[in-house]
Amino acid sequence: MSELPYKIATLVYIFDERGNTLLLHRKKAPNQGLYSPIGGKLEQGIGESPYQCAMREVQEEIGLALKYSDIRLCGLVSEKAYEGATHWLMFCFEVTRAITLTELEIPEGSLEWVPIAEVAHRPIPESDRKAIWPLMLQHSSQILKFSGTAAIPEVFSLYLDCSKPGDMRVIQEHTAPSAPSSGA
Repeated sequence: MSELPYKIATLVYIFDERGNTLLLHRKKAPNQGLYSPIGGKLEQGIGESPYQCAMREVQEEIGLALKYSDIRLCGLVSEKAYEGATHWLMFCFEVTRAITLTELEIPEGSLEWVPIAEVAHRPIPESDRKAIWPLMLQHSSQILKFSGTAAIPEVFSLYLDCSKPGDMRVIQEHTAPSAPSSGA
């Protein structure tokens, strides 16, 4: 098997004060016609960090300047042989404060506020549906806050093997341990 290139990217989940998340209805590849969070490729040539990439992508796509303290790493996703063409290493972030933004049209597509409960019912990438979004529901401090949970969860790590078309294998490498029972 020949070596595939490895790309590094960020996904950034943004929430408003009502518990909606901002999704991009993509009109360009990859994931054309699907909904996904804001994100993009890390600029490796300039030594950009994943945090810097996340903040740059948010600035470029919605004009919002963030500080390091405004974002939180929620998870790491390794994706092997996506569409048979590349491997991805993705850093999943969340913005830790509510954002007010009017829905916008940007070159990549249209931005829409989607209620958290409706995200899984939208056309989202298979990897998001099967693995990333369910883990974000468990590991996003913002989503947990909207559900009445105050705990800050651990970072998750996920490995997606897409090398067999139509048969994505999901391996959850790390997640927060189960909470200890409070029995007497």
